[in-house]
Amino acid sequence: MHITTRLEFDAGHRIPCHKSQCRNLHGHRYAIEITLSGDIIQQEGASENGMVMDFSDVKAIARRAVVDVWDHAFLVYKDDHTVRSFLDTLPDHKTVVMNTVPTAENMAAEAFRILQAEYQDTYGNHLKLERVRLYETPNSWADALASGCTV
Repeated sequence: MHITTRLEFDAGHRIPCHKSQCRNLHGHRYAIEITLSGDIIQQEGASENGMVMDFSDVKAIARRAVVDVWDHAFLVYKDDHTVRSFLDTLPDHKTVVMNTVPTAENMAAEAFRILQAEYQDTYGNHLKLERVRLYETPNSWADALASGCTV
């Protein structure tokens, strides 16, 4: 069985060497979908009975590990020294330094890497992170899949 839940957050970024407008500072209303697979829990009297995982638990983990970290932050590539220097002049600015250029593809892969360690088979139902889908816009997204997620 597969289950999916969706959360949204706002963040800024730039693609330093992009040939077009994305080289400028800008932001997006991102959406992230987390898809897990596992057996349906059959444990009479358990809160999770009949579920793969409680959606509120899926969301709480994703919020703590990714969404709250990236929400209302500027995601900057570690080697984008010009922007990093500028952001350092802003007192108490929420900046997240990334090891890769913060494209939708790299962000999806990074979120997958972070979340894969968070969703463990704690219920004994073969729980597995299958996909992280990151929407940069309503019509454009990147999928990081268990079968081929690399950063």
